[in-house]
Amino acid sequence: SFGLTFVILEGGIDLSVGAVLALVGTVTVWTLSYGEPTEQSIIRLLLAICAGLGVAGLIGLFNGFCAAKTKMPPFIITLGTMLLARGLALRINEVPIRVPSQDTLFLALGNARIGGWVPVPVIVMLILLALGAILLHRTKFGQHLYAIGGNREAARFTGIPVGRRELTVYIICALLTGVAGMIHASQLYSAEPNSGQGFELNAIAAAVVGGTSFTGGVGTIPGMLLGAVIIGTLDKGLNQAGVHFSLQYILKGLVILTAVYIDVRRRK
Repeated sequence: SFGLTFVILEGGIDLSVGAVLALVGTVTVWTLSYGEPTEQSIIRLLLAICAGLGVAGLIGLFNGFCAAKTKMPPFIITLGTMLLARGLALRINEVPIRVPSQDTLFLALGNARIGGWVPVPVIVMLILLALGAILLHRTKFGQHLYAIGGNREAARFTGIPVGRRELTVYIICALLTGVAGMIHASQLYSAEPNSGQGFELNAIAAAVVGGTSFTGGVGTIPGMLLGAVIIGTLDKGLNQAGVHFSLQYILKGLVILTAVYIDVRRRK
């Protein structure tokens, strides 16, 4: 959701995040498992993390390059890379790959608690929240994204490097998706090539419900976090209430439509 907020702010969209999450998890755990390791190795762990983030970065680079240098709509570009990433994950391994039990550091990424109370993923989220807020609200880069999303042609005429900024936000989105993919694989104790289906919808919903405008130029990182809390609470609450999954889809769709409608009315 952090990454998608940057992308949507400048007027783009990324539908590939769910598939990229699965691909990064698969690449990372496959690298950890390569050669049937018998003990934990920091070097192998670092190589696995670099491999996972490297794959994510390449997909982000491809998305950003196509969006910046071609006239193809980002919707179509990222729809294609969604299928590409999902296919690559399945080519690596069609069945889940279990995280080696000796790789306790990687398993700690998704399951450990600091002081016995605060989960490590929450610490990661807070760090990304702080970095994202600073980047978006305290730098020229963030100002450029608002300008591009507000009026792309006007931003181009004022000297803002629109193409470079567009390339950068897709790379940022993909790398943050890579971090999420590693945490997800750690929590599952395995990498599942079919995981992450529909995650892009939750990420987009969190951004939109949090006040990020689909037309670009409006949105904040704290607002996105609030949107993620709302979507997460809705998911967990409906599950605990025993609501049928079909109704959950309907309610979530209505929430998204309502948020977009409110945004359109506000901009008018």
